[in-house]
Amino acid sequence: MNEPRRTADFGFETVDWAEKSRRVRSVFESVAGKYDLMNDLMSFGVHRLWKRFTLAVAGLRPGQTALDVAGGTGDLTIGLARQVGKGGRVILSDINAAMLLRGRDRILDHGIAGNVDCVVANAEALPFADGAFDCVTIGFGLRNVTDKAAALASMHRVLKVGGQLLVLEFSKPTLPALGKVYDLYSFNVLPALGAVVAHDAPSYRYLAESIRMHPDQETLLAMMRSAGFAHARYHNLSGGIVALHRGFKI
Repeated sequence: MNEPRRTADFGFETVDWAEKSRRVRSVFESVAGKYDLMNDLMSFGVHRLWKRFTLAVAGLRPGQTALDVAGGTGDLTIGLARQVGKGGRVILSDINAAMLLRGRDRILDHGIAGNVDCVVANAEALPFADGAFDCVTIGFGLRNVTDKAAALASMHRVLKVGGQLLVLEFSKPTLPALGKVYDLYSFNVLPALGAVVAHDAPSYRYLAESIRMHPDQETLLAMMRSAGFAHARYHNLSGGIVALHRGFKI
């Protein structure tokens, strides 16, 4: 008897489970060159405040270790590297080599060298030792992961006891009126911006759809607890358009 077909969401489209990661990789290869510019345009620069808040919550000490999963062009990595200093270590990981190269170049442009390594890695099966890091971050990357439960379990495994996971991700607006305006913006303005700036409307249409398909605040909180994270909670940012989830390994 044939096993049932395993599927995953690729935006609003249903695709074979193994197909999603390939298609996500293709999206980010397409947008890598304009990724940072588009982030500024799409969020009116507010993404910088969301990341600044995440780094403030992380509060790492000199000499500690951190892993930035799906770190792309390295915004969080740069901040984490400054916190841990020359005696610490940060790894920028991403499944997409094109994004990782952009991140490496930006890290060098910021004058940060010696305490950051770049590693191509799948969030679902991180190639690092158990208990290797004091902090793991993933910013705007979890919604693109095929098996989110596996990724959360993998991130839990590589944390030290007492270490923390920070998940910064688009979420569900807390006010219905805000949600309606956000939908209009996401499905009309974002693809148009993508077409003009990145010459790629379909990729930004996918990104808008992927936000809607991502688990809401309470669902993600439950997933983190199921993966073993203790004292898990979240902070809504910008009316719930974005949420920062935090949990600890004990």
